[in-house]
Amino acid sequence: MVLDSGDTAWMLVAGSLVLLMIPALGLFESGLLRKKNAASIFMQIFFGLALLSVMWFVFGFSISFGPSTQGLVGNMDWVFLKGVPSDAPLEQYAPTIPGVLFVKFQLMFAAITPLLLTGTIAERMKFSSFIIFIAAWSMLIYYPLVHWVWGGGWLAQLGVVDFAGGIVIHTSVGMAALAAALVLGKRRNYGPAIMIPHSIPLAVLGSSLLWLGWFGFNAGSALSASGGVAGNTVIVTHMASSVSALIWAGLSWIRTGKPSVVATINGAIAGLAGITPASGFVSAEHAFVIGIAIGVISYSGVVLFKEKLHIDDALDVSSVHGVAGIVGALAIGIFASTAINPGGVDGLLFGNPDQLWIQAVGVGVAAAMGFGGTWILMQVIKHLIGIRVSPEVEDIGLDISEHAESAYSDEEEFMLSMDEYTEDLQEKDEILFKKKKSDSAKK
Repeated sequence: MVLDSGDTAWMLVAGSLVLLMIPALGLFESGLLRKKNAASIFMQIFFGLALLSVMWFVFGFSISFGPSTQGLVGNMDWVFLKGVPSDAPLEQYAPTIPGVLFVKFQLMFAAITPLLLTGTIAERMKFSSFIIFIAAWSMLIYYPLVHWVWGGGWLAQLGVVDFAGGIVIHTSVGMAALAAALVLGKRRNYGPAIMIPHSIPLAVLGSSLLWLGWFGFNAGSALSASGGVAGNTVIVTHMASSVSALIWAGLSWIRTGKPSVVATINGAIAGLAGITPASGFVSAEHAFVIGIAIGVISYSGVVLFKEKLHIDDALDVSSVHGVAGIVGALAIGIFASTAINPGGVDGLLFGNPDQLWIQAVGVGVAAAMGFGGTWILMQVIKHLIGIRVSPEVEDIGLDISEHAESAYSDEEEFMLSMDEYTEDLQEKDEILFKKKKSDSAKK
């Protein structure tokens, strides 16, 4: 097929919008955390962006989208993007844009997906363990799921559809967040006192940029500016996010007597995550209904996981992404219509009740991969090098102890924190020296 200049221009913009979401995620998360850990979040996200980009270029794209091996994994024909055209399309995926541009767009998804888990492991995971974790998680969980659903693998052959990542991304990440939180354990002094955001304006700025970037995330997944799919996706995405934000604001007002800014921005993100899988298949009217369901059920997820079960998923990734993504993925089986997207599927309301159970299979597989795979991976890292910083490091904050930097230029406070950290190290060295001396004397 002939490359389309309009489609190519749109996908250049869409990929850049998704890239914008990655630093926006850092602003959102750091604002909601304590000041002493703000810089560590940005380090995790920017280092992760670089590492995951290189992995995608070297072998990730080939494993995910390369010609299928028994529907389980792509082959290695496209390592280092060998054979991926720059002046012709990969017709089976995006027939009107250059092949390398499709790689770039999917690269942004491959980068941001594991980085969503920074909101779960925040304030207590060792940076060295984090590097191993996101690399292994991508290879063992994300790449296979991409191939199974988007790369022509066995779930795609079964009929599972996922427009922009509710199954592949949000369900897997949300369930991974639960497993990671359980293995890591609660932060020290877990309770309301450590959950006070240090900068709500920073979090609002981050959520606003995420909302903007999400139009590239969802509408870009149409892989074309032609026809009505991309345009419909934009309004559907915005509608669901707005409705979910109102639901979270209202529920927080009812439960606490005050409407919460933090709840409202989390509700908006939940709406964006939840509508993602269905955004290219449903009408704006149905997006309104789906947005209500996403808002109510994801807010209830926070109440269940954090308040009832006391699971320390620091920024509620399991609910805001996981629960919301599951709702949206299942909604495809009810509300999807080929009148909206001729290349999609019909759901229950349009004469195809089987699509609901097919979507449920996809959700179940992603949930099992996300939770089970993450549990095993975290346990392996825990026993090899440890996954959690020491109590002393956690008290001082990861900014100083892990990176010797501070997010805010308060020189006196910085030097006091460094002195405290140095004293802790010296004390540990003295204890170790005395122990070795005692052991030597006994021998």
